Amino acid sequence: MSELVELWERPKARRIYMIAGWHQWADAGAVSSGLPAYLIDHLDARQIGRLKPDGFYLFQIPGTHHLLRPEVHFQEGYSKQIEPRRNDFYYAGTEEQGLVIFLGEEPHMNVDDYADALFHAARELQVRRMAIVGGVYGAMPYDKDREISCTYSLPSMKAELEAYAVRFSNYHGGATIGSYLVDRAEQYQLEVFVFNAFVPVYDFGQSASLPIQGVRIENDYRAWYELMRRFNHMFGLGIDLSDLDRRSEELTASIEAKVEELDRTMPQLNVRAYLQKVASEFTERPFMPLDDVWEEGLSDLFEDLED
Repeated sequence: MSELVELWERPKARRIYMIAGWHQWADAGAVSSGLPAYLIDHLDARQIGRLKPDGFYLFQIPGTHHLLRPEVHFQEGYSKQIEPRRNDFYYAGTEEQGLVIFLGEEPHMNVDDYADALFHAARELQVRRMAIVGGVYGAMPYDKDREISCTYSLPSMKAELEAYAVRFSNYHGGATIGSYLVDRAEQYQLEVFVFNAFVPVYDFGQSASLPIQGVRIENDYRAWYELMRRFNHMFGLGIDLSDLDRRSEELTASIEAKVEELDRTMPQLNVRAYLQKVASEFTERPFMPLDDVWEEGLSDLFEDLED
């Protein structure tokens, strides 16, 4: 096993999957960092290992010290704590089904060694498939299903992934940690895929020639919820998503309230017209597997019978 990997527990479930995220550039709506942290708390997952931070992080580059340097805490001049770089493995599951949750910090350098260590750990933990999550901002309706962009490591995966209401990416540009790992995973013949959720962001000020007045979502619970619906189905996790569903509905309501406020107090922004244009250019791809259709249909039937 790689010297950069420390595992103090190796779960023995029959089927083990992994969801991985990072504090990283592609973290709109806190999809990459917030969703894994939420799952760790929601599932009461226990830490089972880590990647050592050795050689992966810079201390500073002129002009970017606030992005790179670790945080320190002093009290009356005495150093109480310095926050280490964390790349941790957590686990929750049963004898039949297990989920590894990885939450890390995007490396600054030696990414090849970082990828090798992560994939060594995945093999040691007998992970069948790894899902990497990320978020990117885009103009899209806040009350519609989030668009999910997909990349994958092995050509054989495409046919199955098509069933998950995704758009296969044709992106050209700078690599994220997810896109780098999905490319390198092919050398290991590992099933790794990336789901990037598009998170709504609006700049209402552009058309009105005014200072920026916009809406940006810090924690996109709707994106988290829709990603987890897919993972529940794909991995057979059976995770209770009612809390995320509730948070998703509350988020939609809060954005609607913000839109109404802007429309009332700043009519010159033409908020409603802007959103209508965004909606007219958007094609929704709802994820509705057959078992969900049956469940929804039976629920409606029982409600009719009760009435």
